[in-house]
Amino acid sequence: QVQLVESGGGLVQPGGSLRLSCAASGFIFSSYHMYWYRQAPGKERELVAASFSAGGSATIPDSVKGRFTMSRDNDKNTAYLQMNSLRPDDTAVYYCHAWRGVGPKYWGQGTQVTVSS
Repeated sequence: QVQLVESGGGLVQPGGSLRLSCAASGFIFSSYHMYWYRQAPGKERELVAASFSAGGSATIPDSVKGRFTMSRDNDKNTAYLQMNSLRPDDTAVYYCHAWRGVGPKYWGQGTQVTVSS
């Protein structure tokens, strides 16, 4: 049974940091590209970052470049999103996604991140 379980969300003040984790099971983690998406209330789901099975990672929106970093540990079957200098407009539900470019796509249940004073 495939599972993606996100954790690490919560309430943080502007300027603070959080590290999200995505624990994967039920598939060959190292063979999959891993992604973090987010969805704010009333907005479409947005791709935030990607980590590729062959190595390397990327952050996608200009708004998170230099603040967010994605990484993965294939030995632990876990992907991470380090978020620094958080802003109120980072408030969203953050989702973990796994896909190897073909075949099935997997999603986690999401973790809420709220940035507020």
